[in-house]
Amino acid sequence: MGNKRKRLQIISEILKAHVVGNQEELQALLVQHDCEVTQATLSRDLKQLKVAKTPLPNGTYKYVLPPVNQPPFPEAGTVNHFASGAVLSIDFSGQLAVIKTKPGYASAIAWDIDNEPNHNVLGTLAGDDTILLVMREGVPRNVIRAMFEKTAANDD
Repeated sequence: MGNKRKRLQIISEILKAHVVGNQEELQALLVQHDCEVTQATLSRDLKQLKVAKTPLPNGTYKYVLPPVNQPPFPEAGTVNHFASGAVLSIDFSGQLAVIKTKPGYASAIAWDIDNEPNHNVLGTLAGDDTILLVMREGVPRNVIRAMFEKTAANDD
């Protein structure tokens, strides 16, 4: 466990000191710190640290750590993605929903959906600005749409 803790600390220090755009770059920087990891381990570490990718003005991305003084992600199910402007549209085809988001938001929103205690969704697949959501058989579309709007009623 000590090695993992040390590795997570090294990853955090690297991300604070360097602009890192992908896992290969991060792996190379880790090697410079005498810390070799597989891509799978690195991916799990980034998830545990709640590292996100954010777009840069030149069209590339960089990894960023969550702010220290607030939770890295809101608790699952607490964000009104429509009201926040992150979700742009939802379209349906059978038991599938295609959710369009602002660039860079799809992965975090899909994470929120997948980690919500919800028996209406089988799972999601996220890209940069699109989420494919697979609904369970017989789930009405308005139930899925309500998942994204539910906190609006609670915000009054």
